[in-house]
Amino acid sequence: LRLVAVMRAVLESEKAAVLKRDHHLPLSFHRRQEELKFSLGLQRLRHRVHEIQALRDEGPGRAGAVQNPTAPRELPTLILEAVKELEAAKQQVLKRIQIWKRQQQLAGNGAIFEENLAPLQERCESLVKVYSQLQQQVMAVSAELGPELLPRLLERFNEVLSSLVKR
Repeated sequence: LRLVAVMRAVLESEKAAVLKRDHHLPLSFHRRQEELKFSLGLQRLRHRVHEIQALRDEGPGRAGAVQNPTAPRELPTLILEAVKELEAAKQQVLKRIQIWKRQQQLAGNGAIFEENLAPLQERCESLVKVYSQLQQQVMAVSAELGPELLPRLLERFNEVLSSLVKR
């Protein structure tokens, strides 16, 4: 019985140590995972903008450029994919803003609150920078997009910016 009591005490102390160690892991782990996911999405979005720029530069407007028969179809598709990624990145930023607001509310009840807005500001600024680059690319190729696609894209751009500003 003594051996069982000692083993039980050892196992309970190990269980407490594991719970204490893993208690703090999920918050920092999830925050880091969220940051990595956002930065990866932003890099992918920047790459799409560069692809659109390269495709636009290869277009029929350049002297001596070989006409690519798939370019008119690829450009709208590439732009639509970029806009979807922009909207996904916007959702991640808005989710993070909502979490920050909730933490601020809980701070009124005595919860720990990190008041540093620099990471959130960096996210918003980098997203708006990519947003403006993408919008410039879309406006540069507006003649190739057609009268149906351009108004829908501009509406989606306005929705992204207005939701960021409002929240």
